[in-house]
Amino acid sequence: MKTFLKFLLISLAILLSGCSTTSEPDGYADQKPTLSLPEYFNGTLDAWGMFQDRSGKVVKRFTVVIDCQWHGDTGTLDENFTYSDGTKQRRIWTLKKVAPNKFIGTAADIVGEAIGITDGNTLRWKYVLALPVDGRIINVSLDDLMVQMDQRVMLNHAVMSKFGVKLGDISLSFTKRP
Repeated sequence: MKTFLKFLLISLAILLSGCSTTSEPDGYADQKPTLSLPEYFNGTLDAWGMFQDRSGKVVKRFTVVIDCQWHGDTGTLDENFTYSDGTKQRRIWTLKKVAPNKFIGTAADIVGEAIGITDGNTLRWKYVLALPVDGRIINVSLDDLMVQMDQRVMLNHAVMSKFGVKLGDISLSFTKRP
């Protein structure tokens, strides 16, 4: 029985590791415009987004106004969310450039640090979010791929998961104010 359980656990671990994505974007180096986080996330941005559950049903819609500032290699993104049900939320990110294409991010509801890698016009952003659900906190993993379309527009697709099991998708469109 112990051998069977070990086999089952190892098989499950291998299966779940196959569901994960790479930690870095790959193959975008030649894509333009080249994403510079301090340039794009500077000033005020407006965003529109939605969360879809595993079946694809839209269960939450929201808008975000983001005030962004950089001082040297450190940036602050002050995000103000308004959800379709009228509720509001605020998240303040602190981003730090730690290598030419690598950023570390922290916020009050982020468990540990978010890791971001840029490549060409993309940012792959991975982190664990302490998500309030029905009066309790659930830690969920997010794997974002952000793609800068032009000087003003960025699209974001994020996969939310728990224990390697997909919970849903988040889609966002950012527009930088002139």
